[in-house]
Amino acid sequence: MLSPDRVSELTPLSGAADDYAVVRRAIAFISENWRAQPEIDEIAVAVGTTTADLHHVFRRWAGLTPKAFLQAITLDNARRLLRSSASVLDAAYEVGLSGPGRLHDLFVTHEAMSPGEWKSGGEGLSVAYGFHPSPFGNALVMTTERGLAGLAFADPGEEDAALADMRGRWAKARYAEDKERTGAIARRIFDPTLWRPERPLRVVLIGTDFEVRVWETLLGIPMGRATTYSDIAAKLGKPTASRAVGAAVGKNPVSFVVPCHRVMGKSGDLTGYHWGITRKRAMLGWEAGRVEAA
Repeated sequence: MLSPDRVSELTPLSGAADDYAVVRRAIAFISENWRAQPEIDEIAVAVGTTTADLHHVFRRWAGLTPKAFLQAITLDNARRLLRSSASVLDAAYEVGLSGPGRLHDLFVTHEAMSPGEWKSGGEGLSVAYGFHPSPFGNALVMTTERGLAGLAFADPGEEDAALADMRGRWAKARYAEDKERTGAIARRIFDPTLWRPERPLRVVLIGTDFEVRVWETLLGIPMGRATTYSDIAAKLGKPTASRAVGAAVGKNPVSFVVPCHRVMGKSGDLTGYHWGITRKRAMLGWEAGRVEAA
């Protein structure tokens, strides 16, 4: 970050070249340095203006902010790498992101509860829940004041079993049905027209440290792509832990949003899925259709 003294030394836009020249220099700098993920004040220094003036003129001229342009360049390069068969995790690091989750952070943001909160079995945690229709059957949505904490699915007549399964994960939490509150979240999850990068869905991950690391890795798998248990294990620095990764994937409490359905066996087999292989196939097909139509 720049010091206030350094910023004050920069030439204001009114004394620099015309708007187009400033925007042209900014675009050239971002295009050449996107892998370093420069901050806007670094870009402003490079083009010879102030941060505020750069933000204003760039948005007025290009229709988006310098940060949004940087994100677009980054994602375009990530897609190019993925099309060339690079793994999702390798692509994330190659394009200069701090970690694989950043590929998905444009649409979902998350936090993890502390190990102590997990060990307490959710004691003191208030969870609102409700069942709602979805493209993949009846969906059980569970939320806390900090964000979405659970998403499960149930075939007709299996709602009680699904609720019991999810409640058993945090046995000491307080549960209350609130379909009005969870309904708004369900609409955001399953209606792609409500997916907004500027208004990401907040997700709370509740699990062991290892489980949370696996789930954070799942967030790095973009729609239309897949990875394997062994690849996740290798990227976590535990190449022999494929079985442990598989167990953590199976315990993912936020199905679909944290996309455990995008993990395959080493040979490309669908393997197991906590909410049923048929539902896993449906999710992958639904996503493939959306990617193809995009």
